[in-house]
Amino acid sequence: KSEVECLIKLFDMLVAESSNRFAAVGFDRNMFRDTLHSAFGMTDDMIMDRVFRTFDRDNDSCISVVEWVEGLSVFLRGTIDGKTVYCFEVYDLNGDGYISREEMFQMLKNSLLKQPSEEDPDEGIKDLVDIALKKMASTHCDTCDYDHDGKLSFMDFEKAVRDENLLLEAFGPCLPDIK
Repeated sequence: KSEVECLIKLFDMLVAESSNRFAAVGFDRNMFRDTLHSAFGMTDDMIMDRVFRTFDRDNDSCISVVEWVEGLSVFLRGTIDGKTVYCFEVYDLNGDGYISREEMFQMLKNSLLKQPSEEDPDEGIKDLVDIALKKMASTHCDTCDYDHDGKLSFMDFEKAVRDENLLLEAFGPCLPDIK
């Protein structure tokens, strides 16, 4: 209860600081991204945008106090199951229930540091996507939806994360760092 009250106070304080037209109801995208950056050390614009959409349950382009508390409860205190659902939703860019090869490529291209080199960086990212698909997609599972077309179902993602928790943020940092 005290943590929820604290989150509501923080929400009210941040909203009060904002001179924004949404301020009466909550955070708009920019305000939310500023908060993700300052409070949780996030820097990846694409991932922050996806976190916003995942928190914004009613798709009204505004994070209400309820969405704020519910989102942060998973974000900060969530079980591995809750965080798995959350990360999958962040990574499923088009919301079709799969993380496709193209979505993996976009997120990895965006989140990896650009190295000055002779090689085409896209080739290295394609290799990473192939490795991720090999590691995470179950070709032996009858009930899984993986059908060799370069898509990862939630069941595949969940099983991979259960086997190796580090894969939770395989396609970009979408949870707060330890600090």
